[in-house]
Amino acid sequence: MSDAGFDAGIWPALDYSRVPYSLYHDRAVYEREQARIFRGPVWNYLALEAEIPTPGDFRASYVGDTPVIVNRDRHGAIKAFVNRCAHRGAIVRRELSGNVSEHTCIYHQWCYDLDGALTGIPFRRGIRGKGGMDASFDMGAHGLQPLRVATLHGAIFGTLSADAEPLETYLGQPVMTEIHRILHRPVTVLGYTRQRIRANWKLYAENTRDNYHASLLHDFLRSFGMDRSTQVGGVRMDQRHRHNITWAEADSDTAEAARDAYNTANIRNDRLALQEPGLVTYRPERPGDRLNLIATSVFPGSVFMVLSNSLAIRQIRPRGIDEVEVHQTMLGYADDPPDMTEHRLN
Repeated sequence: MSDAGFDAGIWPALDYSRVPYSLYHDRAVYEREQARIFRGPVWNYLALEAEIPTPGDFRASYVGDTPVIVNRDRHGAIKAFVNRCAHRGAIVRRELSGNVSEHTCIYHQWCYDLDGALTGIPFRRGIRGKGGMDASFDMGAHGLQPLRVATLHGAIFGTLSADAEPLETYLGQPVMTEIHRILHRPVTVLGYTRQRIRANWKLYAENTRDNYHASLLHDFLRSFGMDRSTQVGGVRMDQRHRHNITWAEADSDTAEAARDAYNTANIRNDRLALQEPGLVTYRPERPGDRLNLIATSVFPGSVFMVLSNSLAIRQIRPRGIDEVEVHQTMLGYADDPPDMTEHRLN
């Protein structure tokens, strides 16, 4: 179909069920998405409180393609700011995490405290009476750009917009309930993965909401009853069609029923076998809870994921019009016995 309507800033009036391809390859569209969505009045998942437990702890994160620092100040309060120096825009904190008393830009050594305030400039007053900053230079106006932050059950969210509604209102009760399902007791980080995908970020964001593909593409999930279309499950969107919850119930079908259904569609359900079936055994985490798959997609770019006893938070980080990085934090609970930790990792 013609993209003329959308390229002029108007979605085509006819055949509006088809997405104009320009949404996925137009640089101007991408820049508008960064400004209006990620840096707009939305809340972005940044990190976990468990990742920065003590004063001075920090983690590098992102809001869309904007680099961000999340840290605890010297009093233990959580602060976040854009990870770019107010001088020349260089990345200030290049490490992924650590514990520091201040943030210093490697380029010209401009120094910021844990509140993001500019505290030091080399040769600010010149050398031997020559050079230096103008007397009118205001240190207070050149700190790191701050984000508003809010937390929910230990998850840290941030926004660059003064117009964003309260986090609880933005998420809504169904999404908050599912985040609590993962973070209902103290967690520990078991590890991280990062995957670069040659695709527009929206394709991955849409994929996390597409339950149709899951049991067709992923042989592993289908073969071992972790996600099959014959299971009891469903998809739920929030009232404003931003967030999405996909779920499936363990042991709500039989291998025979699944085999019959998929054989009818000419899809084999017996391609894989495990030497150790216990690897995919679901151990209920809470009394009466039989949901072994919950994917809670929070607009615009995070997924709180439960797959059997595997717990993870995925962050979608755009890297231009044709690349996206998916950063995944793998979790366990602080009070897990060693065998459960091993089960989650396996």
